[in-house]
Amino acid sequence: MRKFVSLVLYTALMLGANVSQANEADTLRDLRQGDMKKLILHSAPKEKPQVAFQTEDGGTATLADYRGKYVLVNFWATWCAPCRAEMPMLDALQGTYGGEDFEVVTIAAGRNPVPAMKKFFAEAGVENLPLHRDPKQQLARAMGVIGLPLSVLMDREGREIGRLIGDADWNGEDAHVLIEALIGAAN
Repeated sequence: MRKFVSLVLYTALMLGANVSQANEADTLRDLRQGDMKKLILHSAPKEKPQVAFQTEDGGTATLADYRGKYVLVNFWATWCAPCRAEMPMLDALQGTYGGEDFEVVTIAAGRNPVPAMKKFFAEAGVENLPLHRDPKQQLARAMGVIGLPLSVLMDREGREIGRLIGDADWNGEDAHVLIEALIGAAN
């Protein structure tokens, strides 16, 4: 079945289907399989507040800094067991698709000391993800994060098009089909 879905996706892309002119959520809705069925897609993109978070180099950034590409924002914490299981899959997703059209942005919400975050990433074998922080949870609150992990899928304009509460296999074929549908149509 997955190979059939992939074939349909690639055929649509070859025939000129354009995700950027359609609502991304509508395009993705029928492609959700496996863990990706937990991805709640919005009928219309939702504007998000531009609250600053701390970058791994000690500076600040907002999600507006990522406009122009699709972004999967993942809120996590060092004490979160499901986050530990999910993080290597997010790292692999970034390694495969990260670049000009797509990026995984990880943000530790709450009190997560930098040494503990580095240890967490080292133990999980994470090499491709940033160590951003939201220590006072200002961004997490503004984005309605009610539990961890939580992943928010954003369009090229920085609007939320979907969210997934809990962990998921972000490096599985089901996730790849969704990401390819977004970035493949953009190229």
